[in-house]
Amino acid sequence: MKKDSSAEKSFFEDVYEVVRLIPKGRVSTYGAIARYLGTRLSARMVGWAMNAAHTAHPKVPAHRVVNRNGMLSGRHHFATPTLMEELLLKEKILVKNDKIVDFAMKLWDPSKELI
Repeated sequence: MKKDSSAEKSFFEDVYEVVRLIPKGRVSTYGAIARYLGTRLSARMVGWAMNAAHTAHPKVPAHRVVNRNGMLSGRHHFATPTLMEELLLKEKILVKNDKIVDFAMKLWDPSKELI
């Protein structure tokens, strides 16, 4: 499969549109975004989209997407290993041991929020 196929670009753009809707101070998960897009088993593809988000315009707040347990699993794909946490802290989202504090309260599920 070609890395830049139009289907992949379209999926990535769909992911970016959803991620741009995550409010400041909230986070979502790869799986929740995949479910909303009707591809429940494609959480990994959402992760790939987040890894490439730095090239997207307008900007994508990729720091607001974490794994299903609230872990900052994508932190190594940022310019520095601490940038993801720093961006979350600016939005009043606390992180301890690379995990969102009060994750259930901060979780934004597009399937529930975008009704």
